Amino acid sequence: MFNDDEALPPRDSAKTLDQLVIDAAPDGILLVDEDGTILLANPAVELITGYDSHEIIGESVNILLPEPMRARHTNMMAGFFRNPTSRRPMGMVSNLRLQRSDGTTVPVDIGLGQGRYESKSCAVVFLRDASPVRRLEEQMQFQATHDTLTGLANRWQFMQSLTQMMAMSARSQRSLGLLLLDLDDFKAINDGHGHDAGDQVLIEVARRLKGVLRAGDVLARLGGDEFTILLPEIAQPEDIGRVADKLIDVLSVPYRVNGYEVVTGASIGAAFYPSDAEDGQTLMRYADMAMYQAKAAGRNTYAIYQAAMGAKMVERIRLHDRLKKSIFSGGLELHYQPQVDTMSGQVVGVEALARWNDPELGEVPPARFIAVAESTGLILPLGDWVLETACRQLAQWVHAGRRIRMAINLSVRQFRQPGLSQRLAEWIEAYQLPAELIELEITESEAMAEPEQAQQILQELAEIGVAIALDDFGTGHSSLSYLRTLPVSRIKIDRVFIQNIPDREVDANLVKGVLSLAHTLGLEVVAEGVETPSQLHFLRENRCETYQGWLYAKAMPAADLQLLDGFALG
Repeated sequence: MFNDDEALPPRDSAKTLDQLVIDAAPDGILLVDEDGTILLANPAVELITGYDSHEIIGESVNILLPEPMRARHTNMMAGFFRNPTSRRPMGMVSNLRLQRSDGTTVPVDIGLGQGRYESKSCAVVFLRDASPVRRLEEQMQFQATHDTLTGLANRWQFMQSLTQMMAMSARSQRSLGLLLLDLDDFKAINDGHGHDAGDQVLIEVARRLKGVLRAGDVLARLGGDEFTILLPEIAQPEDIGRVADKLIDVLSVPYRVNGYEVVTGASIGAAFYPSDAEDGQTLMRYADMAMYQAKAAGRNTYAIYQAAMGAKMVERIRLHDRLKKSIFSGGLELHYQPQVDTMSGQVVGVEALARWNDPELGEVPPARFIAVAESTGLILPLGDWVLETACRQLAQWVHAGRRIRMAINLSVRQFRQPGLSQRLAEWIEAYQLPAELIELEITESEAMAEPEQAQQILQELAEIGVAIALDDFGTGHSSLSYLRTLPVSRIKIDRVFIQNIPDREVDANLVKGVLSLAHTLGLEVVAEGVETPSQLHFLRENRCETYQGWLYAKAMPAADLQLLDGFALG
């Protein structure tokens, strides 16, 4: 309670305190003589300490102190009376606790004065219960160092922990593993179900991660859908791989949100201290590189940092920057692959396909730039550009007298993006298009991932008059009960089943089965990847309505397409 501060001026006479003022004071007041004996305690002291005043008056003030503090406090008290000091303002003492009558302790703030009472020199001790202030401080400290949604450590706290654990690892000469985890397609959950649903998923993700990790591991949420984990004493990559596999498995289990079942996997990047990097920022950057490598490898997997990833990351950043510039400055173009009537040989539709020939990078394959677009969010502006450009080209053909179906692929993020049907309706109106000539293609796996939500979105699109095709049919896991309720007019058999017909019996039987199923449901079929006359002959015999593939033509610019005999403008 007692400590040196500024010396009090000498006093000429003792001052008698008014007992009514003492009793009414909201703070506890103690008078303590030079021997440490309590001479007076007001009612507020009783509330703070749990002692009645008659229980402590005449006792040593040490009765109110925890045992470890008593000897030190006796010396401090003696020093106070040798050189009386003033500490009247509260809040100048930290971590001081009084011991209550029941043995518990309570944090207090104190103020000190000195005077005379009943002819004795004494100290005047003002006590205030600091519990509310300490709780507020603890709450503020927690909020400053933790994520408010999940309760996990935040980025700042994680970097502090990383610095400390790297120092510990250096002393023990043991490796430290760092994992950077990013949820796959989490934005689709926010877009499709709302941010409240996304928050529910993030809370559940945090709970699942904590359930897998060890007590000494450090888990934090860096922000958004990005989490990071410190694994002390990781000996080798195989150990960190086992942990990553467990995390991926537990996060792959579907989440139940607002009556819907949603799925999101995780891509994980790993790096080691000190073998990969000797400072925290570099270690984080290398784990980030590895995480993007995991996304490029197909997502829902993990990758461990390797030195070659640095060059790949530089290339990826350059590709992203060039692609972003091309999307907004007209550096892309659409090519169109004909969809041909199997019986007449006439072009009845085209599939719009994005192509990119960059002045600096040269011709960039679609698989390469679309993967970058999907992982960086550029897929949404890219998808909108494809939709509007295809509508503009279709309008030119229609106004020239050629009614032809325009098939346009939708990415999963574009498909679940709010406002899709409204934007498409605006383009249809702006270009004065017959809506039924536009066919939107979604993959079977996209439609079946969240079938109830997909049905709602597809119904909104169907209501503006556009047609819907189920792409890559046979590669997913369609439920017939959902398939028959979706507003789909056409299915596309994936090229993987076409390439070996008619020679491979199992593929031939599968294609026959798909055709039979589609016709039973009243759906037309487009076969993709047709490259040989024998494949076309097989499709004709089994009443497949339409095909596309190199047997007829590759995707080509609109001007070249218009020169084909089967196309011919009206």
